[in-house]
Amino acid sequence: MSPVDQSGGAETAQPGVAVSAHAERKDEHVRLAMSLHAPGKTTPWADISFLHHALPGTALDAVDLSTRVLGSSWQVPFYVNAMTGGTESTGRLNAALAEAAAAAGVAIASGSQHVALRDRAREDTFRIIRRTAPGAFVLANVGPTVAPDDAARAVEMLEADALQVHVNVAQEVPMPEGDRDFSGWAGRIAQIADAAQVPVVVKEVGFGLSRRTVDLLASLGVAAADVAGNGGTDFVAIETARREDGAYRDLVGWGQSAALCLLECLHGPAGSAPVELLASGAVRTPLDVVRGLALGARAVGASGHFMRTLTESGPEALYRELVSWKEQVRGIMALLGASRVEDLACTDLLVTGATAERARLLSVDLPALARRSA
Repeated sequence: MSPVDQSGGAETAQPGVAVSAHAERKDEHVRLAMSLHAPGKTTPWADISFLHHALPGTALDAVDLSTRVLGSSWQVPFYVNAMTGGTESTGRLNAALAEAAAAAGVAIASGSQHVALRDRAREDTFRIIRRTAPGAFVLANVGPTVAPDDAARAVEMLEADALQVHVNVAQEVPMPEGDRDFSGWAGRIAQIADAAQVPVVVKEVGFGLSRRTVDLLASLGVAAADVAGNGGTDFVAIETARREDGAYRDLVGWGQSAALCLLECLHGPAGSAPVELLASGAVRTPLDVVRGLALGARAVGASGHFMRTLTESGPEALYRELVSWKEQVRGIMALLGASRVEDLACTDLLVTGATAERARLLSVDLPALARRSA
């Protein structure tokens, strides 16, 4: 999930003031996200492990990392997920993220473009992504409150290959200036999906998508869903840190992990999901990527971890890390006997801990996952 601002925020009667405040909030979110992000923290992905088989019968050089997402072939099965933009400093971050992603052959998603839709002077902080990564698969990003015409503008701004529509009710509720009416969001998503000239992906921002929500999204005409679970950057923690009254702090940790979402959506009683699934949220290692792929995601996104690498060590370090992730994913796949991403669906998964406890409540057959290679 994203380490920075994915919100639209409430509209006010003073558009110029609202745009400026929104832009300042993006910088504030970057600072808070980095301060709250603990690299050594155990995440829900630790509940997913693999049964080791000592003779996998594979070769690293024969492993194919490519995957198909939204009708396109991606070189690797992970991507730089939605981050930021809208201010001078976040524009520089976007340029560095895009440069590293393009050099490593990795897809990249923009942060929320709402601020640029309200103030064209801020568009360049997003346009820089496409200029820096002319051949990359790029996803634009808006919320469900925008009009279809504005969604189209966001796509044009980036010459994007797809459009993310972020949903973030759990962030908006504790945000002092957040939206308060979510009753029309489903209808607005349907309008955006109907009008869009590119595939639409609905993305949570770190609280997870249930199977009920994914089924609803399919009926609205979206092409894919990024389950974006909890355990990583927590926007409730960020928004409550911005408050002085302490309200909503008991909601820190709200939602489901990406692993639990994939288990419910793809391995529960309802069977395979009606749309393509992507996964993000608390993704910090190449092993997390392979875990998500083995649970059925087409690709796995990371944001907070990559942002930390960039801000602490610089663009070259981020590029080296993306290349390292590619090689580590390749090595783990070979260890598991998977020559293609699709082969990971036959690996034996051991689901334990809190994820297993909750998956059983959702009627997921965990013993069957442990015997898939048979």
